[in-house]
Amino acid sequence: MPSLTLFSRTGRTSAVLAVTLLTVTLAVAQADFSLMQKLAYSRYGPETVRLVDEWEATIERMQTLSNRGKLVEANQFFNTRIQWAMDPDAWGRPDYWATPLEIMGRGMADCEDFAIAKYITLILAGVDSSQLRITYVKAELPSEGGPALTAHMVLAYYPSANADPLILDNLITDILPASQRKDLTPVYGFNSLGIWVGGARSPASREPESRLSRWRDLLRRAAEEGLG
Repeated sequence: MPSLTLFSRTGRTSAVLAVTLLTVTLAVAQADFSLMQKLAYSRYGPETVRLVDEWEATIERMQTLSNRGKLVEANQFFNTRIQWAMDPDAWGRPDYWATPLEIMGRGMADCEDFAIAKYITLILAGVDSSQLRITYVKAELPSEGGPALTAHMVLAYYPSANADPLILDNLITDILPASQRKDLTPVYGFNSLGIWVGGARSPASREPESRLSRWRDLLRRAAEEGLG
């Protein structure tokens, strides 16, 4: 099983794809919360409007905090307000990446949705996107037949280029360094700048490209909702 040192930003990687692959980039330096509130009301009702208001207030408060404080706020906001659910239960389809507005409207999200919502929240709060990676991992979860590896997604934050990243997760609410997450095996990570692939037992060159089509589609929908 690959070591967690594969989270390292300076470690050996099998591929780095440039921003040109991400034909839609996430440049959410600001958000149109007025538009989001209107859409929240028309699509979901007043309860979602209230949650969008809370999200806006949280992001405003986060801008005065250290990056570590911002991580805590982003992690807690979604972990305490949104219920985990599998995509078929939440969206009626096998693999759907939801926008923050969509998960606030449904009140449900799977691991990809949690990681993406936290990523967008932190960028809006002033964290540099180069310090963040939405990271696909294999998570070791208990099962009746013993520990089993399950596909999972987390958000990794790199305080500096050579740092042990901090992991924001919906399975474990504490924000821990990757070196302390022995239950996670990283496969690849991505952000608005590119993709970092490496350490998987089998090549992942095809999988990131297919998953990034969902990423591009999510960014398009998020922009239509005022995030862009």
